Amino acid sequence: MEYIRIGKSDLRVSRFCLGCMGFGEAAANDGKVVAGRHSWTLGYDDSKEIIQYALEQGINFFDVAAAYSAGTCEEYVGRILKEETSRDQYVIATKFMPRTQEEKDAGINGHDFVLKRLDESLARLGMDYVDIYVMHMWDSHTPMEEIMEGLHAAIVQGKTRYIGMSNCYAYQLAEANAYLKAKGYPQFITMQGHYNLLYREEEREMNRYCHEHGIILTPYSALASGRLARKPDETSKRMQEDRFAMSKYDRTADLDRVIIERVADLAEKKHVTMTEISLAWLLAKGTIPVVGATKKHHIDGPANAVNIRLTEEEIQYLEEAYTAHPVTGTLLMI
Repeated sequence: MEYIRIGKSDLRVSRFCLGCMGFGEAAANDGKVVAGRHSWTLGYDDSKEIIQYALEQGINFFDVAAAYSAGTCEEYVGRILKEETSRDQYVIATKFMPRTQEEKDAGINGHDFVLKRLDESLARLGMDYVDIYVMHMWDSHTPMEEIMEGLHAAIVQGKTRYIGMSNCYAYQLAEANAYLKAKGYPQFITMQGHYNLLYREEEREMNRYCHEHGIILTPYSALASGRLARKPDETSKRMQEDRFAMSKYDRTADLDRVIIERVADLAEKKHVTMTEISLAWLLAKGTIPVVGATKKHHIDGPANAVNIRLTEEEIQYLEEAYTAHPVTGTLLMI
């Protein structure tokens, strides 16, 4: 495994982050939609097996969120890491969602909300601090300044070492970062956006802004919810049941097919997997991809991808079929 320092921080992490959305108490497979829960998520023992294997492969960066499996993701991952290794041997990021209407009605401001949510996450994780505390998505109904003050207070109180952003527009990140800079506060060190070979709209402004300001990209949906790991006619349980992923990719499936076919073609020529090609492309962009796993062999793709160096011609071959895509996913909720 290769390691990289996150921007100007002192965090040294594996070139891949293990996305832990697949760990936690699963939803009942009864057709009912439960926020934050999915039928394919793994129980404690299976989650532990994968995290153990990830640690063995040198992965030391883990991404969780309060919203994943209604908080049980944080509970599982925190307990497993405590059992398997010491706190100074890994880096963990967790995320918080915007204020609820009930919290707004109760008069809970953005500053207090951030600290309250972080305390809840720390309790579930069984930790005194997290390494990166991340806004899961932009909160359009809370003053930005209140949230920034809450994030800074979390750093001052030692409950997080650094802060990150996810799911926002470039101008929003720039505005928030400018506020932090003007106040003399620590600024964002990571940006977790929707970015992969099938969805490259972040290249227009977000990626450029982050590169210029030393903010490391930690893209999620690195494999487009499995679409970049399988040939176009292959499927999986998640691809059949994940309605949110369907809303992101189904509309452009015909356009995306040629890109997936090129990934498969290049993988065959280089005698590697499609996963490895797709992730090697993200590595070539200087990112630290967040990659989920619900089977042990899902860890092998990231572990092997660090050894693949794509040529400029191979990168062009993968990229040239891309056409502009409509904004999709979480950004539509902002």
